[in-house]
Amino acid sequence: MRTTNSAIILRAGPLALEHIRQHGLQASDIAVIPAAAGGPKGLILQALDQWLFGEWLVSAPRQRSLIGASIGSWRMAAASMADPVLGFTRLGELYCHQQYPAKPGSTLVTDVISTLLNEFLKGHEQDIVQQPLNRLHILTSKGRGLLRAPGKGLATKAGFVAASLANVGARTQLARHMERVIIGDQRDPLTWLKTKFDAFPTEFVALEKDNLKLALLASGTLPLIMDPVRHIPGAPAGTYWDGGLIDYHLALPYSRLTTNKHNHLALYPHFTDQIIPGWLDKAFSWRRANKGKNAHWLDNVILVAPSRQFIQSLPRQKLPDRKDFFYHGSNNAQRIHDWQQAMRASEQLRDAFAAFIHKPDVNLIQPF
Repeated sequence: MRTTNSAIILRAGPLALEHIRQHGLQASDIAVIPAAAGGPKGLILQALDQWLFGEWLVSAPRQRSLIGASIGSWRMAAASMADPVLGFTRLGELYCHQQYPAKPGSTLVTDVISTLLNEFLKGHEQDIVQQPLNRLHILTSKGRGLLRAPGKGLATKAGFVAASLANVGARTQLARHMERVIIGDQRDPLTWLKTKFDAFPTEFVALEKDNLKLALLASGTLPLIMDPVRHIPGAPAGTYWDGGLIDYHLALPYSRLTTNKHNHLALYPHFTDQIIPGWLDKAFSWRRANKGKNAHWLDNVILVAPSRQFIQSLPRQKLPDRKDFFYHGSNNAQRIHDWQQAMRASEQLRDAFAAFIHKPDVNLIQPF
């Protein structure tokens, strides 16, 4: 395998690799775009996102499913705006300029994020829910058991302690504490996702103008750090948190897209080359989408992520993340500078992937 100093790393499942070997990679091949949770890490995809949705994918119009959790759902909402380039720019600037006191309460954090989303969505709600081709789907997690309707403080903590302990035993046990609610575009049949594929009960809710903002807020609601969302118009009654709790990196059955007649690909712009199923699975190295009985779900996926060399060129040699709020403390100007510098550096990811599209080299692709 060739080693390079590229800004990106590419991984692909066997069907995607064979398709690229025979045909290259065309925008018309792409049927699904997943977008991971991960907070500020998603900023590193800024320029790549703008190129994908502002230039490349629009060159081959077709219906595409955009599915995201947390900041991933916010990115896919930007992708669905009438001008996605400006949408991503606006999202990046608003996200960078979040500011908090040393020990913000959950209600304050919720208010800041709610205001951010108001500014981000203002005047674009119709763009998003009636997008001519893109079909947006927002992942959320609804509480069950102790998390069904907890009060503040200790009750919520007890619920998440119970959920975390259950998940240590097996990811399937987490389904006793949370269920998946997908608030999405009903014009999309989404047949590959609507047939049961894991232990989590899953409900599908129509995305509308009047629930778009609350769906995006719920999808990014961090447990204990933010107040849960309790009322989403059109959605089942309940208590909603971050979609990344269940679907951190969206380990979904993408291979169902492939039929005898069609080889529809999922293109995954990601901030890491690992796909971790749930947020609570981060500590368990054996819980990765490319391992175990469901590894074939990635057969038709091509993933593009920052390389180690690229990450080492960033401020503090790392991706932006939530710990930067604590590291920089009240020095918001430095944190904002570092995050903006990372977004500017993301042009290297864009250029490297565009070069690959122009002249595909399968020797640059690694297996999952």
